[in-house]
Amino acid sequence: MTTIQRRPLDDMTADDADAFGDAGRPWVVVAAREVVVRLTNRAFLVSTLITVLFIAGFSAFSVWESGRTTTYTVAVQGADGRQLVERAASAVTESDDKVAIETTQVTGEAAARALVDAGDADAWLHEGTSGWVLTSADDPDRVLRTAVEGALRGTALERNAAAAGATVEALEQGTTLTANRFDGQLGHTGFVKAATFAFALLFFMAAMMFGQQIAASVVEEKQSRLVEIIATAISLRQLLAGKVVGNSVIALGQVVLFAAVGLVAVSFTEFSTLLPSLSTSVVWFVLFFTVGFFALACLYAVAGALASRTEDLQSTTAPMTIVLMFVYVASFGLTGTALKVASFVPIASVVSMPGRILSGDAAWWEPALSLVVMAAFSAATVVLGERIYRRSLLQTRGRVSWRQALTAPE
Repeated sequence: MTTIQRRPLDDMTADDADAFGDAGRPWVVVAAREVVVRLTNRAFLVSTLITVLFIAGFSAFSVWESGRTTTYTVAVQGADGRQLVERAASAVTESDDKVAIETTQVTGEAAARALVDAGDADAWLHEGTSGWVLTSADDPDRVLRTAVEGALRGTALERNAAAAGATVEALEQGTTLTANRFDGQLGHTGFVKAATFAFALLFFMAAMMFGQQIAASVVEEKQSRLVEIIATAISLRQLLAGKVVGNSVIALGQVVLFAAVGLVAVSFTEFSTLLPSLSTSVVWFVLFFTVGFFALACLYAVAGALASRTEDLQSTTAPMTIVLMFVYVASFGLTGTALKVASFVPIASVVSMPGRILSGDAAWWEPALSLVVMAAFSAATVVLGERIYRRSLLQTRGRVSWRQALTAPE
């Protein structure tokens, strides 16, 4: 998404205003103009296409990266070192078939250093004064070090068990730990966090970009006094409704497009088994986004009406910016009870509740209740916002405060 130049009503004449008055539903005409202007704007179309290509390209790269095998080469000197590395390779391949460990024979430290410096080996495994040593140019890779340590412990355990006249199985009895959850579901914490972050990013970008455009459009029409011409043909309530509905339709369409591309991309990854639950959370996200953005769009229109010039928008839109930043940060900063509470708080629930649905942490009735709360909040916001919008839009003597707009006469 990107900021585009606005021209929804800038070229309107008095005759155009009369056309609004002739229409049975003026807000539909305003909404249609908003949609047409967006869909015929080259910058908007190009930015949308670039974003789609970025999502698809990033997903393709992730699929390629996840399918690529990582190979470690360890230089060894002697049969004991080779056996340890082969044991480590066998164990690591069983746990992750995308990791392989190979050995290469060297005659001593000088030869091993030469291989590591040349990039032909990742580390040198050799015996030191107090045990085995894994030497590399930098800190050894965690996966390689863990695999070699496991092989070394297994070998030492077998040797010590034989010396004690016991078996490895007997010595390991009672050491198995099984991880489980009270709800019995499999954990995919990383995937849930990534998906929740994607929800937050989509909402933040759409709300900021489209909201700022609505505010800029309103203040431009107010500053040029064009709105005074429009007001002679249609009511300000109809004008506000058209702007909010038109921009909401475009914002929703773009979000649905991006979400659909993301779902298709996930179907080609190892997380394709989670696609049903992800699709459900995406549907809920779209529902919450629709209701939540409608309220925000109205507030951004109010912010434009309160301003007297474009330079005032930074201060009049500040409350919405703070709310959006909170929602963005809360998507990956809240956990436990705080996250549950946020999932019922209007605007924050746009991201928090779909994330809880994906993690399996929400009961079946919670999303429905949260959406009802969001709808009630949006309805109250629209009613209050419409009143402030009408009372401040035609005031051209400086920036209007929220208190002034609320107490101004009709």
